[in-house]
Amino acid sequence: MRLDLDPRTIAQARALAAKVGDPIVEMAKKHTTVAVERATLRLAGLAGADPDGTPWVNHLVDAVRADIGLEHGVALPVWQALAAHETTGVRPSGELARPLAPNEGVTARSAANDLSRLAEEAAAGQVTFNLPEGAEAELAAKHAREAVGVGIARLDASRVARERMIAEIGDAPRKPWIYLIVATGDIYEDIPQAQAAAREGADIIAVIRSTGQSLLDYVPEGATREGFAGTYATQENFRLMRAALDETSRELGRYVRLTNYASGLCMPEIAALAGMERLDMMLNDSMYGILFRDINPVRTFVDQRLSRQIHARAGIIINTGEDNYLTTADAVEAAHTVTTSQLLNEYFAKEAGLEDWQLGLGHAFEINPDVPDSFRLELAHALLAKTIFPDAPLKWMPPTRHMTGDIFKGYLLDGFFNLAGAMTDQGILLVGMMTEAVVTPWISDRDLALQNVRYVMDAAGRLGEDFHPAPDGFIANRARDVLGESIDLLGKIIDEPNGLLDAIADGTFGLMKRPADAGKGLEGVAVKSEAYYNPASTILEGEE
Repeated sequence: MRLDLDPRTIAQARALAAKVGDPIVEMAKKHTTVAVERATLRLAGLAGADPDGTPWVNHLVDAVRADIGLEHGVALPVWQALAAHETTGVRPSGELARPLAPNEGVTARSAANDLSRLAEEAAAGQVTFNLPEGAEAELAAKHAREAVGVGIARLDASRVARERMIAEIGDAPRKPWIYLIVATGDIYEDIPQAQAAAREGADIIAVIRSTGQSLLDYVPEGATREGFAGTYATQENFRLMRAALDETSRELGRYVRLTNYASGLCMPEIAALAGMERLDMMLNDSMYGILFRDINPVRTFVDQRLSRQIHARAGIIINTGEDNYLTTADAVEAAHTVTTSQLLNEYFAKEAGLEDWQLGLGHAFEINPDVPDSFRLELAHALLAKTIFPDAPLKWMPPTRHMTGDIFKGYLLDGFFNLAGAMTDQGILLVGMMTEAVVTPWISDRDLALQNVRYVMDAAGRLGEDFHPAPDGFIANRARDVLGESIDLLGKIIDEPNGLLDAIADGTFGLMKRPADAGKGLEGVAVKSEAYYNPASTILEGEE
């Protein structure tokens, strides 16, 4: 089911989004961040943390920045220092005999060990970094490229493993995929809850990240047993949950997908870890961290570009965060800002290499239920998104803003939400719970919520085949109005002296005002020098 919208109008909206987004991409290409450089080292095999929990990637990047600045990148100075160690025979203590992973070669282990030793020595202040030139720089670049290439190959291997497993055991039997949230703070409690949810019909398990992790400028290490309203996103937690869901996938005869969050101050690092540990989806919005976590806009746009290049290579579906706008702005008045953000997210994603099937563009069922024709308005907005992005697995978010302590009304609202998802052919349907936004839901609440979804999908899952809005009726006209308002907004953004950065500073999206020269993480941004080199970005962009 689609709306009869003028293709020329949709094409105009896309062209305007590209005109708004292009300067942001050019800005991102000219900058680097501490998170981009740390992600590069992670792809090269550097893992682990010191006894106080500070990751070795943080130590190494900070040491390079202290000696020569961040603007040249860390690859050349780090691999030049490794070459110096080879020459002088300096071997600081460190990770000397880490066992090989099943798919890991001797070269990968050696590189990781060397980096670990170097990071330990750098943390102790025993290394001075320099920017190599000439033949020395070429040799450092070659070795850096080889080491990072091992990590890129691991992304590729994870993608192939996913495809093989789906071919072997089967996929979810229908769409929309049912997306359910699990998060206790303890990964070992999350695992049985996630497996139980999958047995009850969930196709995607989302492990909600611990509150505040997006503001940590490092990725915690190891399996975590406590968190705040969520579980920390760590490489080991990713590995444990993926292994558990693989076991349940084989039991059920269908592949159960796993998602987490690639956002905040460590966006590209978490993307790299997720790709290597075969996560299937990651929340990765172009503006969420700016608007709702007050992270510096430049830092965010630079970080999200590399993170999306990693997602593209690893075959990960991104989920964007337009639903959040409607928790702060009115869902009717601000509907066009959602469409505008979807168009921008699409542009940024495709520029980074993502394909249509990887674009889980967000929208939400957040209109006040007391508004007349609220359900018709919701259908109009959902159908507008599906018509503009017909090949994207849109992520449809349940009501939260207008949920109250009346659990019966909440259950009914979730039923209406599920019906809208069924009628408009959404790709990813997040399970709404009647205690959403009131208390942390019990397992029994999730079970009832899954019953609600199953009933609606069984009873009305193919209703879209029969439901066709009148070409000039309420729903179609509302969709045209919202698309027109989005086009007008994109035009106004283009007219701003600094384009999208000014629009964000003015509170255009979600009523949040975030200037480009403020926000968390700004100190971690650097303008690239002419000598800048990053093997991860050059490989992912197809330059090497």
